[in-house]
Amino acid sequence: MSIWVVVADSAKARVLAAEKRGAKLSEVHTLEHGEGRLREHDMTSDRPGRAFDSVGAGRHAMSSQVSPKKQEAIKFAKQVADYLESGRNSNSFDRLYVMAAPEFLGHLRDHFSDPLTQLVIASIDKNYVDEGVDVIQAQLPDFL
Repeated sequence: MSIWVVVADSAKARVLAAEKRGAKLSEVHTLEHGEGRLREHDMTSDRPGRAFDSVGAGRHAMSSQVSPKKQEAIKFAKQVADYLESGRNSNSFDRLYVMAAPEFLGHLRDHFSDPLTQLVIASIDKNYVDEGVDVIQAQLPDFL
């Protein structure tokens, strides 16, 4: 039985593995998304466009439905989910634990397939991506 633990935020995802219950975690793979570290105003090239009101002579700024920062987080969540899906397809793990920053955890769940979701044993909505393996494993005492 192989266990994977994915620890992620909007800029970095680490995949850790243990071969069996009680075994020490080891890092298998790291995915990085530099755009996730950018500030909102660094992601846009200029000010939003302007439009006329539908009634009257007023004008207002147009805005996008999804902020550029959130769009980058969604894009990276899809990349992480695709990596996990390929691991599932190759039978690299039997169980999956997900530890992610709260908002990013939601984006990940949105991209998990039903078969992948069935392998998720537990989720922790905290950001431990920059912590050491021992700190991460200490957060999972009941699981590993």
